[in-house]
Amino acid sequence: MDTPEPRLADVDYLEVRCKSALNRVKGMGFDWSLNPYTGCEHRCAFCYVRAFELRADRPSDDRYGRAVRVKVNVAAVLRGELSRKSWRKDTVVIGAATDPYQPAEGRYRLTRQCLEALRDFSNPAGMITRGPMIVRDIDVLTELARRARLHITFSIPTLDDDIWRRTEPGTAHPKQRLRSIEKLVAAGIDVGVGMAPILPGLSDRPDRLEAVVKAARAAGATGLWAGMLHLKDGTREHFMSVLGKHWPELVPRYEQAYRERAYLPPAHGEATMKAVARLRVVHGVSDRRRVILKPPPEPEQLSLLN
Repeated sequence: MDTPEPRLADVDYLEVRCKSALNRVKGMGFDWSLNPYTGCEHRCAFCYVRAFELRADRPSDDRYGRAVRVKVNVAAVLRGELSRKSWRKDTVVIGAATDPYQPAEGRYRLTRQCLEALRDFSNPAGMITRGPMIVRDIDVLTELARRARLHITFSIPTLDDDIWRRTEPGTAHPKQRLRSIEKLVAAGIDVGVGMAPILPGLSDRPDRLEAVVKAARAAGATGLWAGMLHLKDGTREHFMSVLGKHWPELVPRYEQAYRERAYLPPAHGEATMKAVARLRVVHGVSDRRRVILKPPPEPEQLSLLN
């Protein structure tokens, strides 16, 4: 068996100043994203952000994650944007393009500062992360959840040690993420699991799918969704190199499945999605929080009687 790649230690932090904190997004199920960092030390082999990096003429190969741009003024800029009269308190999702709880956050605490801003403006928020460091901010998260809608998604594609080590070399063990879910849910926060991306021929085995669903239920996850791997230019080249190194027998299958396309044809992933849906029902993954933090109801508007 090959030795897993060592975790990266030589990361350069490049401190930059941003002109805007909120980014308008399309096709992702939400309208606004916020990323305190650009680049990610987690270096997931399948990360779709590698495609964005390629288009921006930045490294998308093994060099990705060796330099992280730190938006040192992001929280101050965010406060300015949230205070605009034109702002309608739309949901802001943190972590759509880089993990907000990667190691840089331990030093810079920018994610925490942004959460404090969202809390102070009672602005709805969502988060996507693989980082157990999030439990550090339970105090701010609970305060935010009492003032506005808050949903957190923990990405847990697999519990298999071999697949995790080879495809998510800079992340914390999935079991650490599950323990974080337990703590957040116990505090009353809405936390679900995202099984994405599921890798054909690897993490889509029935027993591996069920292991994640059962663990999510045991941790108290309020929900669970899944998605299959997609490979755009930039991500494709790096992922295929990782596949060729560790699972060369699967290369022909992937070349066929993803030939001239980034997304699997529906028929290729349909059985897996149905299996996850069935497992979610069988194991009862649902919101079972004993304490539920939520904002107060909107005041009813009084109508004048004629």
